[in-house]
Amino acid sequence: MSTAIKFENVSKQYRLGLISTRTLSHDLNRFWKTKILQQADPYLKIGEINDRASKGESEYVWALQDINFEVQQGDVIGIIGKNGAGKSTLLKILSKLTAPTTGIIKANGRIASLLEVGTGFHPEMTGRENIYMNGAIMGMTKSEISRKLDEIVDFSGVERYLDTPTKRYSSGMTVRLGFAIAAHLEPEILVVDEVLAVGDAEFQKKAIGKMQDVSRGEGRTVLFVSHNMFSIKNLCDKGVLLKDGQVAYIDNILKVIEQYELENQKNSTFDLKCREDRKGSGELKVTNCCLKTKFNTITDSVICGDEFNLEVEITRFISIRKNIELAVNICNMSGEKIIQLSNCFLGELLEFDNEVSTIRYKIKKLPLTPGRYYIRFYLADKLQVYDWVDYAFFFNVEEGDFFNTGIIENSSVFFVDHEIEVI
Repeated sequence: MSTAIKFENVSKQYRLGLISTRTLSHDLNRFWKTKILQQADPYLKIGEINDRASKGESEYVWALQDINFEVQQGDVIGIIGKNGAGKSTLLKILSKLTAPTTGIIKANGRIASLLEVGTGFHPEMTGRENIYMNGAIMGMTKSEISRKLDEIVDFSGVERYLDTPTKRYSSGMTVRLGFAIAAHLEPEILVVDEVLAVGDAEFQKKAIGKMQDVSRGEGRTVLFVSHNMFSIKNLCDKGVLLKDGQVAYIDNILKVIEQYELENQKNSTFDLKCREDRKGSGELKVTNCCLKTKFNTITDSVICGDEFNLEVEITRFISIRKNIELAVNICNMSGEKIIQLSNCFLGELLEFDNEVSTIRYKIKKLPLTPGRYYIRFYLADKLQVYDWVDYAFFFNVEEGDFFNTGIIENSSVFFVDHEIEVI
């Protein structure tokens, strides 16, 4: 099997807040050393890892450092890691959207990339024109693109707007067309960041299916970045775990996911005030949470079939907010959402009059089978997301007699109370 991509000592350094080295003499020195004498950049000898949670002493940060690994033709590689680990930077360098500070990448074949909504689109051009432009950039002839046009349009589902400038497309329409182009114009290497999360569930499922066809059926190479471990596990056969801009672990995808989850468990905390790896405007935040048994004692272990309460502390940082949804996702360790709790399901919208409020979700009978799970929080109204915290904390579910029959039953993902009668 031939090598499709080879990363050799790839590093990327940024200087925070500035372009160039601040002074003309330093810029000239850098040009002389790097371009004329072909020596190392004298201003890249200092720097810190890209830890966004701390201020740091240096104005230089390494987004990537000494990345070395190979991808074989036909491999489907999942690249995972926390926010700021360097995943997107790595794909941008591979896609030639930015250059590495040191090192080289050797790629064998045409690369199609979908890294951000609208990547490679000209907003004034129509969808049809962008299809032909993207194909031409990839080195395809007009006849080759025309042969694929109907298939691209059908997959994207934007036929009605094909001759409309893409600046008028929604983000969902843009990512649909962008993925359809990237996947159907026969690249040898397909690079996809978690931009697919913009699409709806139906499109995400279709996109994952197409990537499986591209890799397994057509033998092309796929690099996929996502925080959704369920998608990563179903699509990828190998994995790369990045941590602080460096390769922390490479193995088959199940072992890499296990290592990633162990890292998250080490960093999990009930006190969420200092968590930086969150999304949203921050005007409302989940700042603390805990599980309590029916006896009101705090725990991180619940018995299947038992009653428990989830208490969530919300801190308000601006004026009073009304009509808020607090969604709680209970996920398994593969990232698959098993249960969602929401005040909206009960027809109630929350109001936060106090600076700090506590919301209690009460589960009368835990339906989950034994295993380890984690919780994700989502705070939003109809206009914006205020807070989104993944891996908020982990908890265990222990064996229990859910149906009160004296028999412990573990043959399902979760249980449902039900009745039966003969009629």
